[in-house]
Amino acid sequence: MGLYLNPGNDGFQTIRNGVYVDKTGLIDYVNSTINTSRKLTSVSRPRRFGKSFAAKMLCAYYDKSCDSRYLFDGLMISQKDSFEKGLNKYDVIYLDITWFISTTAKISDIVNDIQNSVIAELKTMFSEYIFEEETSLPRVLSGISEKTGKQFVIIIDEWDALFREAKNNETLQKEYVQFLRGLFKGGTTTDKSVAAAYMTGILPIKKYGTESALTDFREYTMTKPGRLAEYVGFTEAEVGSLCVDYQMNFEDFQTWYDGYSFSRLEHVYSPNSVMEALQEGEIFNYWPQTESFESLRQYIEMDFDGLKNAVIGMLGGTHVNIKISTFQNDLTSFQNRNDVLTLLVHLGYLAYDSTKREAYIPNLEVAEAFEDAVSSEKWGAVGEAIADSENLLKATLQEDARAVADALERIHESVASVLQYNNEAALSCAITIAYYTAKRYYSIIRELPAGKGFADLAFLPRKGVDKPAMIVELKYDKDADTAIQQIHDNRYHGALKDCCGNLLLVGINYDNKAKGTDAKRHSCVIERVMDS
Repeated sequence: MGLYLNPGNDGFQTIRNGVYVDKTGLIDYVNSTINTSRKLTSVSRPRRFGKSFAAKMLCAYYDKSCDSRYLFDGLMISQKDSFEKGLNKYDVIYLDITWFISTTAKISDIVNDIQNSVIAELKTMFSEYIFEEETSLPRVLSGISEKTGKQFVIIIDEWDALFREAKNNETLQKEYVQFLRGLFKGGTTTDKSVAAAYMTGILPIKKYGTESALTDFREYTMTKPGRLAEYVGFTEAEVGSLCVDYQMNFEDFQTWYDGYSFSRLEHVYSPNSVMEALQEGEIFNYWPQTESFESLRQYIEMDFDGLKNAVIGMLGGTHVNIKISTFQNDLTSFQNRNDVLTLLVHLGYLAYDSTKREAYIPNLEVAEAFEDAVSSEKWGAVGEAIADSENLLKATLQEDARAVADALERIHESVASVLQYNNEAALSCAITIAYYTAKRYYSIIRELPAGKGFADLAFLPRKGVDKPAMIVELKYDKDADTAIQQIHDNRYHGALKDCCGNLLLVGINYDNKAKGTDAKRHSCVIERVMDS
């Protein structure tokens, strides 16, 4: 066993020693691609979404230098017809690009370092087939395969680390891409030497214009996970089972870590956060351990038309349309707001609905990252409103209608032009921003079916939260009393009263016709309904 050639199964053994969610069905997929036109697979995921776990699992399965059967007995792959197909039958080349970057003396030498390091290990097994002066890894692998008939499984973890760490060095990036093309460009050489390849990354494969730099790879990304959607993160069934085993509240996991959604799979959870919560025995925001809010802030403050509007809309709970096709899969080639939003999808800050082609903030954990990111002066009253939202909720629960109206008045100017603040939908978005931190205590549901219609906003207290439920009804150019009366007339409060006990009815009106600097455009009426 070596560092790069046949690294063994120690990595997967360590994973199995802890809490393990069975994702070995991925092996069945990779087995189906061996020596086919689909044998090159690239999978991109955000940080802490299990990329390295999958790479180590594949190493343990294919590596011929070890016996890994015991690690897979009883797991999903052991029940598949393909289980024996590749089990410890291949020489594996494993490249962790992040590790190479952290250990190389000069990042500009990394391509040579990779090739020299792997060739040195290949010489321990295949010295008679390698010319002493040979420095090209693609040629070395081709020569070995030509003379021995052996094929390799190549696994590259964090393939895109170079594009992130040397994001402005286009010369180095192109040298690196050329090296990968040498390994994987379709044709007789690759067909003979590579049985299958599996690459992981945060970013999809770099594009130059409209074409991928590595055209022979089949890509599975956060915008198009395809048949590998169940391996992006944890599924709802997996998280539900873990919550039973660890006696933790499943609803909390839904609130904090769910929210990613694909056409093949509606609920996908952030795996690292789930595991941290289970092992610590505490629901918490584990996202800062993965990404800092500063990395989010640098992107959402870029000067592109419509970007700030889109972010404010998502802060207000709306989905925004994005076009993902122009993104060049790097950290420098941004042309418009769509490119920035697409990057945030790949980084896990946004979820993507491929059916509607919309992006949105997926869960409370990421929502808190946005809360921190908009705290700078550039976000003005929007950031101030979010920072003050805890006080707004307190005023509401204390039935201080005047304080609520005053707080809404303060946020109005900051979002008026952005949200085209001229109807109840825009008013609903502004109200959601104003109550931003309330989602820590409530599930906030827009257009909740209740009584004879739909309540504009329903605040349902989360399990274990000792706060009343709330119905917020919005009016535009009418009055707050009319909003309260509509709740009564349509019996919106009936459904919530039955399940939540006493609740608050909150009527909010925005008067667009109010004139003068002292005019109060927002009015509020709060009424408490108790159990009878």
